[in-house]
Amino acid sequence: MSGRVGDLSPRQEEALAKFRENLQDVLPLVPTPDDYFLLRWLRARSFDLQKSEAMLRKMGKKIETITMVYDCEGLGLKHLWKPAVELYGEFLCMFEENYPETLGRLFVVKAPKLFPVAYNLIKPFLSEDTRKKIMVLGSNWKEVLLKHISPDQLPMDYGGTMTDPDGDPKCKSKINYGGEIPKKYYIRDQVKQQYEHTVQISRGSSHQVEYEILFPGCVLRWQFMSDGADVGFGVFLKTKTGERQKAGEMNEVLPSQRYNAHLVPEDGTLTCGEPGIYVLRFDNTYSFIHAKKVSFTVEVLLPDKASEERLQQLGEKGLAPSQH
Repeated sequence: MSGRVGDLSPRQEEALAKFRENLQDVLPLVPTPDDYFLLRWLRARSFDLQKSEAMLRKMGKKIETITMVYDCEGLGLKHLWKPAVELYGEFLCMFEENYPETLGRLFVVKAPKLFPVAYNLIKPFLSEDTRKKIMVLGSNWKEVLLKHISPDQLPMDYGGTMTDPDGDPKCKSKINYGGEIPKKYYIRDQVKQQYEHTVQISRGSSHQVEYEILFPGCVLRWQFMSDGADVGFGVFLKTKTGERQKAGEMNEVLPSQRYNAHLVPEDGTLTCGEPGIYVLRFDNTYSFIHAKKVSFTVEVLLPDKASEERLQQLGEKGLAPSQH
């Protein structure tokens, strides 16, 4: 059972009744002490009455804003997968529309060089007021966090004093992981990917698309699928501008290889280390019989200049975020 109103097991119903009974002294102080409200606390602690009650009593005072710490350790190109970014954007919109002015501050720690690009993708979903509350911290981030968060509310791994009962400084027991998503909620087979371009590549030939990158740090992101058979794909950097170059005349940035994009759509990203003309090359030169139909979308993701400048300032002060 989901643990929500109308979908409770006998054990969960019993826990809800007992929970309400134990909190008679607190409920008059709560704006809407209905089952919906109480079940949120029970679900947060897996229907453990003692833990749920302790949490609610501790948080009994009215909370108007929250402070968030966004740990960017491990942030990489794989996290810029377009469907995931779009889903995260929808989540941010829902949060802003249903919980306006709830965020007090959001601290970003361990931000890698890729962060300005990632932030620029989700920035359109944030209001101007929310953007002003985001702070990118440098290597002294633990010191800064303690100026805004009580040590007993901050895990030891983040500079505070809080630990799990077993001494774990990361406080993993505080994380309430969700369960397995029922297959009835899967949308993979219901949503059809829309591509911006479709080309027919003749047998024994290739198709090239060019993108000008004006400054380093930009990210090329692509998605493509082929119809009926595999197709080759690689990324190159032109050595001469103003004329078409063959693959062997350009610098190979992403080695060309064959992809079974007719079975599973292919997606990928590339951080451009230098400015220039980048060529995405779809290769069908190895096929002497079949032409290939390829549908694709390519985007150039720009870094957010403000956060990029902030990272540069931190680096100049010797407070550069950790690189991973």
